[in-house]
Amino acid sequence: MPTAAIEVSALTKRYARLAALDAVDLLVTQGEFFGLLGPNGAGKTTLISIIAGLTRATSGWVRVMGHDVAEDYRAARRNLGVVPQELVFDPFFTVREMLRIQSGYFGLARNDDWIDEVMFHLDLTGKAEVNMRALSGGMKRRVLVAQALVHRPPVIVLDEPTAGVDVELRQGLWQFMRRLNRDGHTIVLTTHYLEEAQQMCGRIAMLKAGRIVALESTRELLRRIAGIQVAMRLRGALPPALRDQVIEEQSEHIVLRLSHPRDVGAALEACRSFGSEVEELEVGPADLEDVFLQVMAEGPARSLS
Repeated sequence: MPTAAIEVSALTKRYARLAALDAVDLLVTQGEFFGLLGPNGAGKTTLISIIAGLTRATSGWVRVMGHDVAEDYRAARRNLGVVPQELVFDPFFTVREMLRIQSGYFGLARNDDWIDEVMFHLDLTGKAEVNMRALSGGMKRRVLVAQALVHRPPVIVLDEPTAGVDVELRQGLWQFMRRLNRDGHTIVLTTHYLEEAQQMCGRIAMLKAGRIVALESTRELLRRIAGIQVAMRLRGALPPALRDQVIEEQSEHIVLRLSHPRDVGAALEACRSFGSEVEELEVGPADLEDVFLQVMAEGPARSLS
């Protein structure tokens, strides 16, 4: 059996009375494109910090490519590249100097060919000799991605990598990440752009209050949990009987979550009986955002694996 890319066992992190992580178990296999989703405060950043060796767990353990992040930190860190949420950079160096310095941390003295390739794919070539403090926020985030990749780690963690960046960078970044994933790199993604996770990730874990509440393939999450979405433009009020199915409401535009296509007719009849007219109707499969909202609203944490 191949070594897991990331293995997490009974991981707990407490701050006084707060449990940021509560006995989390997780296994990410080599070559996966894995999504880690959850609302703010769910424990995602704490989990990533522990995986990266930046925070010590209260109990439990984490291994990266078989190396314990606490007991064998150097080997674990060599196998891991992390793109953090925060824009942390040294203002005294150019882009190329930053990437050469980062390479040096991993003992890579002649790494310019790979640095050039990474900069090319992240559209940084034209900024190679520009000082970091002169870059825009989006360009600085590209450099953070490049820093995480300079030592060609087999496991890459992307913590909100496209927050605040333009569409062009997103498209270029995802093309590059798909290529790295095809080449065998394991990628773990956290994002609030759920359409990105739906398109990119083969398997997804959802965190809530420090516990994993869903762990499935993306396809299974959509099939087993979502049901369908019904978007309608309604003249008149929505019947009280349908209020619990509302997932979005803006003036006359309402989106409902229904369990099955056969429920559409009953919903339309309820509107007619209530004296409201459906002016427009669109029926389609629910997306990952709908699944996410449903899982987060289900109350106590539970495992779906």
